[in-house]
Amino acid sequence: MIESKNISLERAVLVGIVTKDQDEVKSKEYLDELEFLTFTAGGEVVKRFTQKMEMPNPKTFLGTGKIEEVERFIKENNIGTAIFDDELSSAQERNISKILNCKVLDRTNLILDIFAQRAQTSYARTQVELAQCEYLLPRLRGMWTHLERQKGGIGMRGPGETEIETDRRIVREKITLLKEKIKTIDKQMSVQRGNRGAMVRVALVGYTNVGKSTLMNVISKSDVFAENKLFATLDTTVRKVVIQNLPFLLSDTVGFIRKLPTQLVESFKSTLDEVREADLLLHVVDISHPNFEEHIDSVHKILGEIKSADKPTIMVFNKIDAYKPEPLSDDDLETERSKMHYSLEEWKKTWMSKVGNNALFISALNKENLEDFKKRVYEEVRQIHITRFPYNHFLYPDYDVNQA
Repeated sequence: MIESKNISLERAVLVGIVTKDQDEVKSKEYLDELEFLTFTAGGEVVKRFTQKMEMPNPKTFLGTGKIEEVERFIKENNIGTAIFDDELSSAQERNISKILNCKVLDRTNLILDIFAQRAQTSYARTQVELAQCEYLLPRLRGMWTHLERQKGGIGMRGPGETEIETDRRIVREKITLLKEKIKTIDKQMSVQRGNRGAMVRVALVGYTNVGKSTLMNVISKSDVFAENKLFATLDTTVRKVVIQNLPFLLSDTVGFIRKLPTQLVESFKSTLDEVREADLLLHVVDISHPNFEEHIDSVHKILGEIKSADKPTIMVFNKIDAYKPEPLSDDDLETERSKMHYSLEEWKKTWMSKVGNNALFISALNKENLEDFKKRVYEEVRQIHITRFPYNHFLYPDYDVNQA
């Protein structure tokens, strides 16, 4: 449970399900992440509810008994918000709100809220607003709860429906305008990228909260916002970096996450143009996180969606200072050692060994092994540059750690 001394945090409960496709372990992992998302958004999780089901109830997501249990707890403990780990349909959201009589959010809504808080530039705000409008459009019917006290069809076919259709038209027009605005900004950014010349481009990619911005600050000596919360960075930051006498462009991009809302993937694909156009990817991984292998898979999936999975990539396993293998107690002598008990040296002998010298282990925060990191990046950038400008390679001698 994430603790906070801030008494103004919004009190919330989390709701998830256990299915054949999502066992108890997986459900707990997702709820852990949902709790961190809630904390990032300014909430405090008071209790979690889970239920084993074949599939979510199409009307109320949970079964009748469990939704009543949640309703009792919310009423008795003055809870203001219920957050569901999966995306709710408009009908589910409407029905659950009636029963629980509190604010009802799903994972998508929560992430959109965090993005809205974190968006700093006009471009990021436009992208978030577009995603919010696309999320809102099919749910407008549920917003008109003041009409539901009128039973039957009388009064529901006239002004009420007209108001809803008017709102739908307004939202659709807003979506069209936002898409046009994004196209205009995309063209401007494309011109800016073209004006950077033929410098080698390197992009930091990875799951959210793995330390990309911290690494960016250390390497480029810039001041990119970084903190221990999800989605600390939304806007792509590009800096010119020089290792020894070799210059290149380094960009920090928005972090990825499991169950990333479709609306956000679509809205932020243009932001990821920096990744598409990069010559080299630095895939940053938080090796101290117990689910870092799943995070890697999630990043690979999104890189595939934006047609960047085949780019030259260096795996940067960050936060080695925070890595702590699960200890085996005296009572566990007969228990087979699993990945959770691996030391860093043991991890290096697993599939990571196949990555070869493209697997680096660092701590950006404590600046551990950063010289090895710089040397490897220098070698790769130099090779790309030589391939692009074969007559200029004499300008960039072999890496000298004392001159980096």
